[in-house]
Amino acid sequence: MTITVVEAHAKLTLSLRITGLREDGYHLIDAEMVTLSLHDRLRIDSAGGGISVTGPYADGVPADTTNLVHRSLLLSGAEAGIHLEKNIPNGGGLGGGSADAAAVLRWAGWTDAERAATIGADVAFCLVGGRARVTGAGEQVEPLPFEERSYTLIIPPLYCPTPAVYRAWDELGGPQGGNGNDLEAAALAVVPDMEWWRDRIIDASGQSPRLAGSGSTWFLEGELPDLQAKMPAATVVVTHTVA
Repeated sequence: MTITVVEAHAKLTLSLRITGLREDGYHLIDAEMVTLSLHDRLRIDSAGGGISVTGPYADGVPADTTNLVHRSLLLSGAEAGIHLEKNIPNGGGLGGGSADAAAVLRWAGWTDAERAATIGADVAFCLVGGRARVTGAGEQVEPLPFEERSYTLIIPPLYCPTPAVYRAWDELGGPQGGNGNDLEAAALAVVPDMEWWRDRIIDASGQSPRLAGSGSTWFLEGELPDLQAKMPAATVVVTHTVA
């Protein structure tokens, strides 16, 4: 029996432009993504089987074949039992499930990012990591020079369903976002309370936050831990980029 403990790092989408539509209906993007120090922890038992989940954000995470780590095992041809310690908040667009899947692929020696994207669009970036320009439907990852940055993530108790946000973007006529994210207007249309949270962040910090991908995470550059006391209903995480 061999047990390996690996980390699965969250990702942050700093900017997102939508550049077109593939024939299969997937939107084409041009995005900048970075890997964050915030991470899940996976305990992989090469002689075991099944999936178990614990941690502060375990609620709602499936421990069955619908979990992306199961699809990673199928793609790589590896067999293992996996215990997930969920430290990445769910539903905020931080790529926790994709990060877990990529960590399993990396453990299995898998390096094909384009095929990794068949598991989920963000898995390709999470497999490569660092800082990168991500294009296509997420499967094309071009590494960029690393930049050390700190970010404060503000995750409201809201869920922005990614497919619905993209549909809303289409219905709105494909607006360009003035803050570097073309999906911001669509996310606010799908979940109107997101606008309330944006305004509260401005009031609390004096800064205008940016939306991470399709939401629901708002983020500011810099370390602002005091925001948690000002917005107790949100989850506030101070984190930094990692190579």
